Amino acid sequence: MQRAVSPSQAYSPTPMPIMEPPPVDRERYEDVDDNPVKRVADEPVSTFSVDVDTASYARTRRFLTDGTLPPKDAVRVEELINYFDYSYPLPEAADPPFSTNVSVVPSPWKSGNELIQIGLQGYNIEADERPAMNLTLLVDVSGSMSSPDKLPLAKKALGMLVDNMSEKDTISVAVYAGAAGMVLEPTPGNEKSKIMAALEGMAAGGSTAGGEGLRLAYSLAEQNFDEDSVNRVMLLTDGDFNVGVTSDERLEDFVSRKRDSGVFLSVMGFGRGNYNDAMMQKIAQAGNGMAAYVDTVNEARKLLNDDLSGSLFTIAKDVKIQVEFNPAKVSEYRLIGYETRMLEEADFNNDKVDAGEIGAGHTVTALYEVTPVDADSALTGERRYEGNKSGETNADPSAEYGFLKLRYKLPDEDTSKLIEVPITNDLAFETLDEAPLYTRFATAVAGFGQLLKGSSFISDDFDYDSVIELALDARGEDAFGYRSEFVQLARSAKTAAAQETLEQKNRGGD
Repeated sequence: MQRAVSPSQAYSPTPMPIMEPPPVDRERYEDVDDNPVKRVADEPVSTFSVDVDTASYARTRRFLTDGTLPPKDAVRVEELINYFDYSYPLPEAADPPFSTNVSVVPSPWKSGNELIQIGLQGYNIEADERPAMNLTLLVDVSGSMSSPDKLPLAKKALGMLVDNMSEKDTISVAVYAGAAGMVLEPTPGNEKSKIMAALEGMAAGGSTAGGEGLRLAYSLAEQNFDEDSVNRVMLLTDGDFNVGVTSDERLEDFVSRKRDSGVFLSVMGFGRGNYNDAMMQKIAQAGNGMAAYVDTVNEARKLLNDDLSGSLFTIAKDVKIQVEFNPAKVSEYRLIGYETRMLEEADFNNDKVDAGEIGAGHTVTALYEVTPVDADSALTGERRYEGNKSGETNADPSAEYGFLKLRYKLPDEDTSKLIEVPITNDLAFETLDEAPLYTRFATAVAGFGQLLKGSSFISDDFDYDSVIELALDARGEDAFGYRSEFVQLARSAKTAAAQETLEQKNRGGD
């Protein structure tokens, strides 16, 4: 006889766990190829705009801290290099507003080649000398900003900024989600309780009408425009614009028109998963401002406390660099980084062509890799016909590597000024060890960035261990620990690269 079974005793299969779909990665980076090698015989002149953005370094750090290599397109080598203060000699006066420093050293990743380092050190503004600020904060409070590393972190960052404001400053706050609105009318900077109350009241929710938010923020800044103040909009967002004007090109056009009013734009990015790096870069460049990325409270402190003058107070605008190489000395060259900042030769003398800005106390560093005419390290090969060969010149090969020109405008002027510096043999060092610490450390960071991008210009015997060794030897004074952190990131990159290689081998064996 079969025993009856109650419903509670009936067999039921073990419920299967519900598998959450992996998060969709919607981050956007501009696809940019490395600058190519140029023959001096074909193109002796190289021209580009300066760049003081640091967003790429902070984002690279975020990936490496998570134990993974960053996407190659997320790595902009110039932004890694320019993250660091190289303590070049300060300029003696406010005009010219920066000192120019050049050195030539052997390349550690290509035997026979040399590196030409160009370093600009901005004039510093003491706290009691800084101009007043007319600052409009535009904060993204859409639903995508709800995670702890977005709006909550942005509030902490803005708290540090408010701490540095005084009664001579004016601050307004606008927000946007499905629509844009003002949450704080223009308020003196010493009314900190009122300002912080407005910031603390912000909450995330809704879609993202970023274009409308920008219109409102510029309108507020223009209504309170003060020609004796620094007039700036600061956008804090993850860049996920999905309502209204969302096209990068249309936003870029709008911002570029607005900079003519004297209101500049800075961008601070937050978060992961849907970060629109490509858009952030474009509108910051168009708005005469810098693009930064905040991944930690310490990064917020660096930007809005330690480096506040450099982040907000422009000492030179439309800064362009041009180098004319001597074909008797140099057969080839390539600019490391600055791919999105390249200019035509004729743009250098054209004051209508926009270029980058330098903030108070900022440093800007650029590295060229060059092949001397007598080196065996040429990448392009010799040509067949005499008239097309490199080095066809009567110039003195012992004279100079090239001629450096810089153009800049003072913040309140529309006509550029010119600086000229010959790059002579006196600036060259026989070995990298003999070079200044700033040259050696910048070289380590440049090598690190190129390794992360998988550059074809790096030899197989230069690896992350080479970066670590070079950086440790050139670390020097490190008051805030940024250089020590860089060494740890290089070690993390070495581990992540080895893990990625192992996983690729395992997939290939399946």
